[in-house]
Amino acid sequence: MPQPVRDRFDDVPRTSGRVGAHRAEAPGMNGWIVLLWSFVAALVLIVAGIFVALLMMGRITLFPAAEDAVVPTPEPTGVVDTTYSVLILNATPEEGLDVQLRESLINAQWPDDLITYGAAGQQDFPDTTVYYVSEADELAAIGLAGLIGGAQVEQSDFYADPNNPDQRQLVVVIGLDRSTTAPDAEETPAE
Repeated sequence: MPQPVRDRFDDVPRTSGRVGAHRAEAPGMNGWIVLLWSFVAALVLIVAGIFVALLMMGRITLFPAAEDAVVPTPEPTGVVDTTYSVLILNATPEEGLDVQLRESLINAQWPDDLITYGAAGQQDFPDTTVYYVSEADELAAIGLAGLIGGAQVEQSDFYADPNNPDQRQLVVVIGLDRSTTAPDAEETPAE
């Protein structure tokens, strides 16, 4: 039998144990690098799983819907209703404010017989306030507050007549903001 021609591959040492295309030497795999890559892969899978779970539960929204613009509700504008009876109470130390306010309401075409006035039980009420009893009276109270010059408006049944629950009455308590004199200061103890 004829002998094959010798070439350069016949001179490879046989100590490597590799034959043919696998003659390259295998790189040494470091155990720490394999462990590090396994931790990174596990961490990526855990984070992705948590994210998908939160997304499916609705705790995270990728593309939130545009929020509706909050449109402020307009303040109710008052209506001057001269069919209401008005009780004016002067809660300041200055006398005559109730009479002055009564005269200004009469000048604004409020019927004279629907306005009563007098002194309040206290002399140090801070702000002039118009009180009304029911929700239906609110616009009339706002209108009266605007007519007398920017008083506060509050709902209270303190001045409501228990014998006549259908009475249409507004109560104006004149406060220190309308007074030109300050209340008497309490004496401070001597040192």
